[in-house]
Amino acid sequence: MNIKSLLLGSAAALAAVSGAEAADAIVAAEPEPVEYVRVCDAYGTGYFYIPGTETCLKINGYIRFQVDVAPNASSIGAGGGGSVANDSDWDARTRGQVQFTAKSDTEYGPLTGVIVMQFNADNASAQKAILDSAYLDIAGFRAGLFYSWWDDGLSGETDDIGSPVTLHNSIRYQYETDAFYAGISVDELEDGPFYNGETPNNVGVAIGLGGKAGIFSYQITAGYDTDNEEGAVRAMGTVAVGPGTLGLAVVYASNPNAYYTKAEWAIAAEYAIKATDKLKITPAVQYYDNYGVTAGEFNDDVSAWKAGVTIDYQIVDNLSTKVSVQYLDPDNAEDVTSGFFRLQRAF
Repeated sequence: MNIKSLLLGSAAALAAVSGAEAADAIVAAEPEPVEYVRVCDAYGTGYFYIPGTETCLKINGYIRFQVDVAPNASSIGAGGGGSVANDSDWDARTRGQVQFTAKSDTEYGPLTGVIVMQFNADNASAQKAILDSAYLDIAGFRAGLFYSWWDDGLSGETDDIGSPVTLHNSIRYQYETDAFYAGISVDELEDGPFYNGETPNNVGVAIGLGGKAGIFSYQITAGYDTDNEEGAVRAMGTVAVGPGTLGLAVVYASNPNAYYTKAEWAIAAEYAIKATDKLKITPAVQYYDNYGVTAGEFNDDVSAWKAGVTIDYQIVDNLSTKVSVQYLDPDNAEDVTSGFFRLQRAF
């Protein structure tokens, strides 16, 4: 009887403990709420809301593979970083570029911020990452590192009517409508060309205006280099003619300065032929008068001319190829033939 009583007592105690544990049931934690990315269509395609904010963000860019062909071809890509000096007549290089664009509404209109990172590689060891642009923009005011109006040009690869350096730390104001814009910019010309004993930390003032009127578009750009006390002005226009677009440009520089250094006068013309929906062929020519620079002055009575053709082909959506061949014949130097082949995937 004692053993039976002990067993019954143990069973009763175990049941009591189990009942107490059952009364203390485990409650599962509620899952954290998930905020899914929302599409932002206020500023065009590709934008989405940064979770938890009212700021819209767009990420885009491209991957480019290019082979340059020219005497000492490796020096062509040196400005993009990552090129190795050699005397080869061809050079392959690769670039990856990513752009982040953020926009949000304010009482003054959209507040925009842009960051562009660029990565250039001539080979596995010769590589360089650069900040290609970074600026803020609101109500027509822009400040930061960005390209000037002098970076614009005709659509082919023959024209040589821009500044040797077009990316500056600048502040500018630009008024614009759907068919017209006009603005003024103050540029730090710290890495441009310097003449007459000038040193870095130069300052320039540029103006730009342009617009569209039916089948015609136009642009006028001017810049004044305050340290060298010289300036340049350029006019460009395009008009739809037949199966393509005719483009003309003329540029004048009072003397070599940060905004134009190639010649005192230059005129360029091209015709971009839309052969098919995917194929564009652009033959072009350019003439230079008082071409080249010696001791800070343009060379008198020296001319040059340039001719070339550029072929653009859209293989599939977001994948394109470009082939360009150019011929330059100056009076005071040997003629040069150059070109490149490019594959580019945009996203």
